[in-house]
Amino acid sequence: MSQLPTLSRAQKAAAILVAMGKPSAGKLLKFFKQEELRGLIEAARSLKTIPQSELDRIVSEFEGEFAEGAGLLDSGDTMNNILSETLTPEEVSAIMEGETGDEEEETQEPVWPQLEKLSAERVATILEPEHPQTIAMVLSNMAAPSAAAVLVKIPKAARGEVVKRMMSLSKVSDDARKIAENQLRARMTDETGARDNSAGQMRVAGVLNELDKADLDDVMEDMVAAGAEDLEALKSKLFAFEDVILLSQRSRVSLFDNIQTDMATVALRGASAELTEAVLSSIGARSRRMIEAELKDAAGNVPADEINAARRAIASTAIRLATEGALELPGQQEAEAA
Repeated sequence: MSQLPTLSRAQKAAAILVAMGKPSAGKLLKFFKQEELRGLIEAARSLKTIPQSELDRIVSEFEGEFAEGAGLLDSGDTMNNILSETLTPEEVSAIMEGETGDEEEETQEPVWPQLEKLSAERVATILEPEHPQTIAMVLSNMAAPSAAAVLVKIPKAARGEVVKRMMSLSKVSDDARKIAENQLRARMTDETGARDNSAGQMRVAGVLNELDKADLDDVMEDMVAAGAEDLEALKSKLFAFEDVILLSQRSRVSLFDNIQTDMATVALRGASAELTEAVLSSIGARSRRMIEAELKDAAGNVPADEINAARRAIASTAIRLATEGALELPGQQEAEAA
């Protein structure tokens, strides 16, 4: 029984292109529009074995001799080979996916390597609102070391359920995976935006900490009048040398590991006994003895400007270290406690 009456024009054209062979067909493909190429590819995929007699009848309709030998087998695979050898992968993808909107998605960086670059704490925060099944799928797609680091940051109440689901997790469909990837990508974008805002506040805090108390109060009033947002968050990042006593012992040690002994000595001139002890208890025994000896030296009087400059430099260092995550400012500790 003849297939010819049932073949569409696109199927006939696809059959002839396959019969022409890759070099000639490849040259012609460059002249087709994308929608025409999509039609040819779909037509070729629907073709099965074409007897030589039917191929001859198709060729006669185009008034040419385009084929020789036996009939055509597996036209869909042959058309795919022609496309792969004559067009770039990007061009083939654009042809087949141009109407689905997937072209942009293909150019995006995979979400899993992006997740693994983040700290375990940040990934756990991103995953916190998700269902345990989603968390299990995400951890299963991450490298084992990264997944393990995130797992221990997940609240204990949910951890067992997540691991249980990881053990029973079967193959995830492509559609479900894409939905999860897009959701994670959006969450990371939102979280990164919030983190960038926090970094801006840190920079402003570093500037404001260079001001005297009276000037700082004036600037804060100006910001209130200008309608600046998140002033409470900014205030939590302001830090003065006198706030050293409010730092945790660990944060104080981190801070003064980055401060030269001479600067600490100058900053402690005229400081209260409580503040002095907070600083001295955060440094090594040898440095402590040196500073104590200097502070007892009456000849070591230092101008107030130099003392204030040293204190501001220490405060700026604390701001920088907090930005880098090396210590927590008092305002940050209060926010976490709340």
